[in-house]
Amino acid sequence: MKERLQKAFARTGLRQTPQRHDVLAWLVRHKRHSTAEEIFEAVNRSNQRLSRATVYNALHALVESGLVRPVAVEGAASRFDATLDRHHHFICDRCGAIEDLAWFGLPVKAMQAAAGGRAVRDVEITLHGTCERCARGKTKPPPKTE
Repeated sequence: MKERLQKAFARTGLRQTPQRHDVLAWLVRHKRHSTAEEIFEAVNRSNQRLSRATVYNALHALVESGLVRPVAVEGAASRFDATLDRHHHFICDRCGAIEDLAWFGLPVKAMQAAAGGRAVRDVEITLHGTCERCARGKTKPPPKTE
């Protein structure tokens, strides 16, 4: 994995600091869509010299370089994804789970028509609905907050 991460840093031109490497390595290894706080707590267990600000700054640099993608979840903290292959997301409305979906493209003509005269830089699709576990009744809805 070390070589794969080195290639990813080199491809983007982002300087590979030990802190950035630790954050990216943790995200790639754990395949979860974690919050910044969850990432800090996990990485800090193995390297207690990393401050919260350092982890947040590393995440910011990784997002800016394109190595990590933020995943916006309505009404919740952003989550971060370091799956290096292109993909889409599915977010369960009931339990909040975030799943990676295989990449599928959109018809270019339809995308151009929808964009009008805008210059499209990237496309990201997030599907919302009920995951398989919730559909089978295996999870409980999150508690309502008022």
